[in-house]
Amino acid sequence: MSLPLRLHPARLPPPHKEPSFALPNNLCTGHGLWLSTEGGSEIRPTTPREDHVNFIIIVSDTLRRDHLGLYGNDWIRTPYLDRFAERCIVFDRAYTGSFPTIPHRTDVMTGRYSFTYTDWAPLQRDITVLSQALGAAGYLTYMIVDTPHMIRDGFYFDRGFSGWQWIRGQEGDRYLTAPAAVEMPCSPEKLRETTRTVSQYLRNTSLRQHEEDYFAPMTMRTAEHWLERNYKQQPFFLYVDTFDPHEPWDPPQYYTDMYDPGYEGEEVTYPIYGPATYLTEAELKHMRALYAGEVTMVDRAVGRLLQKVEDLGLLDDTCVIFTTDHGFYIGEHNLTGKVVMLYEEVCHIPFMVRMPGGAGARRSASLIQPADIMPTLLELAGAGDPGTMHGHSLAPLLKGDDRPLREVAVSSWAIIHEPKERGPLTTDPYTWFKQAWGLKPSTVNDGEWALICGARDVEPELYHLPSDPAQRHDVFAQRTDEAKRLHAAYLEFLESVGTQEQFIARRRELPVA
Repeated sequence: MSLPLRLHPARLPPPHKEPSFALPNNLCTGHGLWLSTEGGSEIRPTTPREDHVNFIIIVSDTLRRDHLGLYGNDWIRTPYLDRFAERCIVFDRAYTGSFPTIPHRTDVMTGRYSFTYTDWAPLQRDITVLSQALGAAGYLTYMIVDTPHMIRDGFYFDRGFSGWQWIRGQEGDRYLTAPAAVEMPCSPEKLRETTRTVSQYLRNTSLRQHEEDYFAPMTMRTAEHWLERNYKQQPFFLYVDTFDPHEPWDPPQYYTDMYDPGYEGEEVTYPIYGPATYLTEAELKHMRALYAGEVTMVDRAVGRLLQKVEDLGLLDDTCVIFTTDHGFYIGEHNLTGKVVMLYEEVCHIPFMVRMPGGAGARRSASLIQPADIMPTLLELAGAGDPGTMHGHSLAPLLKGDDRPLREVAVSSWAIIHEPKERGPLTTDPYTWFKQAWGLKPSTVNDGEWALICGARDVEPELYHLPSDPAQRHDVFAQRTDEAKRLHAAYLEFLESVGTQEQFIARRRELPVA
C-alpha cells in the first residue's frame, strides 16, 4: 500500500476532517490574528489591503543551479521549472547566505544573516519571524515540510504558523522501526553515517510502491490538497519545503535510467564528504545520474503543484518564489559533499519569483540572498517592518528597478567558533571530513570576483568568475589588490549587521604572501 501522510504524532487530525493543530503561545487563528514574540515586543495587527497578494515559497534542498535548464543545463530534464521561469524574474546572481540547511532556513524566516551570531540551532523565540509578521497582517499561514531538521528535536520552525504538516521519514528521521535488517546499496565504507542515517532511511522508505510515495511528490501533493481546501481564505502564505534532491539519492529507477541506463554496479546514495578518490569513474558517473534523477523527480512534483495554483485561478494575485539553500559537489574540486570551501557549485543558487499575473518577467543580474525574502514579502503585503532584519526588500527590483542592492554577497558557515590550528588537510577520504568540518570559511562575491577567506585556519583563495567559472585557478597571490578590496567589503558587511567584535576580530587579518 502507499505510505500514509504522517503528521507530528501529537497532532494527528481526526479521520476525514480538517487538521486541528496546537498553536504556539500567544497565537490566535483567523483574520483577527495577533501575536507577540516570546520575550520580545508585540507585533501589532494590520488590516489586509484590498489588493492583497498571496505568497507561496517553495524550497527544494540541495538543488544545484547548474542542473536546471533555465540556468543553461542541456542534459537534465526540468521542463516544468523551465516553463515556469518564462513568467518569472530569474535571478542570475543569487547566493546563499548562512550555510547549510538550518542556518539558511533561519535567514529565510527572520530576514537576518544568522551565521553572524549563531549556528545550526533552533529558531530563536525572541526574534520576529516571517509567519508571525504576515499573520499579524491578516494572513492565513501554513507550513508543509518533509525536511525533518526544521521540526524534530524542538527546532521550532513551526512558530507563528496557523497550522503545519510534517511528512515523516526523510533522511535519519526516527520514524519506522521495521524491517530491523536492511540491505545497503553499496559497501558501507562508501557511505556517510551508515548506521544512524542510511539504515533508518531504508526502513522509512521500505513501504514505497509508486512515485507518489516518494518525499517530494508527497510534499507537493499535500500542498495541492491544502490549496484545494483553503484557496478561498485569502490572503494566505504557504511555505513548502522538500529535502529532495538532498541525499540519500534513490529516485524511481526510470528517472535514474534517463541518465545512466544499464548500470549494474554499486549505488553510492549517501556519499562520504571528502576527496572523491574512494569512487571509481563508473560509480561517480552513476552518482551524478542518481542526483539528476532526483532533480527531474522534483521538477515533476513542483510542476504539478504549480499547475494546481493555475487551476485554482490564483496566478493573478499570488507571488510564487522557488529556490534552494545550497548545492553539492559530485566530483568537482575532487570532492563529494558540500564541505568545506563554498565554491560556485554550492553557494550559487537558483532563485526565481513569479509576480502576480507574471508581471515583469526577465533576467536580473542583481546580487540577492535568502535574507531578502522576509523584507520583500512584508513590503509586498503592506505589513510593518519589525526592525530586526538585515536583508533588503526586493520589491523595487521586482517592479522593474534594477539598481544594485548590495556591493557583495556573503555566503558563510557560522563564524562564532574558535579557529583551528592551521595546517594542510589530509587526502584520506575517510578522515578528511572530521578535520575539514572545523573550518568555517566565508565566500565574498561581487559578481566578478569570489574571495574565500576566514580565520587564521583558512588559506584564502581568489577566483575571477568570468574567465574561470569552474574555479580551477586560484589567483590570490597574483591579485592581492582584488582580495584586499573584497576582504574590506566583508568586514564592512559584518560590522553593518551588528556582528560581535570578538567574531570579527578573528577574521580581520587577510594573510598575504
